[in-house]
Amino acid sequence: MKKPQAIKKILIANRGEIAVRIIRACQELGIQTLQVYSEADRHSLPVLMADEAVCIGPARSRDSYLDIKNIISAALVYKADAIHPGYGFLSENAEFAECCEKESIVFIGPSPQSIRMMGDKATAIRLAKEAGIPTTPGSDGIVGDYQAASSIAEKIGYPILLKATAGGGGRGMRIVRDKGQLEAAFMEASQEAKLAFGNSSLYLEKYMSNIRHIEVQVLGDGNEVLHLGERDCSLQRRNQKLVEESPSPVLSEKMRIKIGNAALELCRHVHYRSAGTIECILDPATNEFYFMEMNTRIQVEHPVTEMVTGVDLVKEQIRIALGQGISIRQDQVQMRGHAIECRINAESAENDFRPNPGRVNEYFAPGGFGVRMDTHLYSGYIVPPYYDSLLGKIICWGSNRNEAIERMNRALLEVKIDGIETTRLFQRNLINTPEFRTGQVHTRFVQDSFLNQSSK
Repeated sequence: MKKPQAIKKILIANRGEIAVRIIRACQELGIQTLQVYSEADRHSLPVLMADEAVCIGPARSRDSYLDIKNIISAALVYKADAIHPGYGFLSENAEFAECCEKESIVFIGPSPQSIRMMGDKATAIRLAKEAGIPTTPGSDGIVGDYQAASSIAEKIGYPILLKATAGGGGRGMRIVRDKGQLEAAFMEASQEAKLAFGNSSLYLEKYMSNIRHIEVQVLGDGNEVLHLGERDCSLQRRNQKLVEESPSPVLSEKMRIKIGNAALELCRHVHYRSAGTIECILDPATNEFYFMEMNTRIQVEHPVTEMVTGVDLVKEQIRIALGQGISIRQDQVQMRGHAIECRINAESAENDFRPNPGRVNEYFAPGGFGVRMDTHLYSGYIVPPYYDSLLGKIICWGSNRNEAIERMNRALLEVKIDGIETTRLFQRNLINTPEFRTGQVHTRFVQDSFLNQSSK
């Protein structure tokens, strides 16, 4: 599809804090915004902030934010030149990107072909191997049935990890520690993947314990590619990220360069265009890294990269979609200081993180030097029960990691969200553990150690 000379209006096919983030970028670029919303989000902050807003359906996501036909119709009726999908919902839906192209609407993201290739984890692993990037030992692609999985597991040894090829967020994923668990785990993971993603396909890889989750932020315009350093996302609960930071406190400069170059090689190999993230696991026992997957969208945790590089990733997405290319070269990218992000959810940490929607009686944002709060909250806002429980992200920058941690400590005390339970104090306790302070955490630290200690 031929790109227009200018984008005058962008439809935002998302909600919450990411919709606010996109609106702000558009305002700075002089681009008008059209916010689509469900009936449950009629009084949300993005609706109040956008130049125009239109309701596209009932509260349920499948009838609104996942309704391709209604979103495309809104773009055509309101004459939007482009659509930004944010993250989640339709952001990695190749059919949605194709529908945009068919109607001559600019999709602010990669091509449908790239979404399909890199969104399918089995295909992405094969492409990573072609590019010479280390991958976790496992199946070469989709595992057809339990018997095939059993054969591969016998070769690489238990424990193994079953993963949905179209998955994310830990759904369609099972750790299998011995042959006796495999058949039931295969059926459960396959069924869960079918319900969550409409695709029951699984692949298999060697399960590694006490690993770190390292991801590299990339930008590509189809010709040039660059990376903006890594983020360490090792603090997780049930495969959901809780705290992210940049740079990683454990990577040597040699390993940082090695992972960054690997990310670039993969982007070149697939001629990637737009913002994306190359996700890897790091095995501290061997100091080796392995490609895990690629996310073909903006990430929830993108602000930590923005804070240490000074690069506005949403604006870069829009420029690339316009055919203007990337505004910065690799040799101009400089990592300054350290940034940490804590996600604040409407959940009760003391009650197994039960969602806690309701009215926010009073909201007060943290501030001061090096503090950023990305949120859609305001005093009197009613958090609906239909969507993800993310309320916002506090991002703190410091000249070094210790200063960033202390600044986050202050910000977590300063923020005020009255009326509903949040994970604010849980996050403050987490970042003050000796393990986090010294950078010695892994992806199962919260489940295996921190929560057990907290319950005693």
